[in-house]
Amino acid sequence: MSDKIGKTEEEWAQMLTPEQFRVARKHGTERAFSGAYWDEHGTGTYRCICCDEPLFESGAKFDSGTGWPSFDRPASAEAVEESADTSHGMRRVEVHCRRCGAHLGHLFPDGPPSTGNRYCINSASLSLDQG
Repeated sequence: MSDKIGKTEEEWAQMLTPEQFRVARKHGTERAFSGAYWDEHGTGTYRCICCDEPLFESGAKFDSGTGWPSFDRPASAEAVEESADTSHGMRRVEVHCRRCGAHLGHLFPDGPPSTGNRYCINSASLSLDQG
C-alpha cells in the first residue's frame, strides 16, 4: 500500500467533480440506481476516485438489488478502513479509503454466504480500471 495522502479541502475540490467531492470528501451518498457502476458488469479493478488506490476487484462485485455497487470483500485487507457512523439516527459501519480517507460507503452484514459482507459503495467514490 502507498503512503497516506493529505490534501486540503480546496485541493480536493479542485481535482474532483462537485458530486465526487460531496460524496468522497463530505460523506455524502448518491441516490440509489443513479451511479455509474451500480449495474456495471465489466471486469477490472475499482480504484479510489481521490488517490487511485485499488479498493475492490470486479470478481467481488455482486448484485445486491440496492442500487449501489456492492462487493463482498475489498481488494486487500489494507485497502479500506472502517469506523462507526451514528449519523442520521442510525448505527452503521462507514468504509473509507485507508490511503486518503475518502468516504466510500457502508458495510452491512447481509452479503453473500462466502463472506456475509456487503460493502455498499458509492459510484462517485470509484473509478473502474478495466486495463
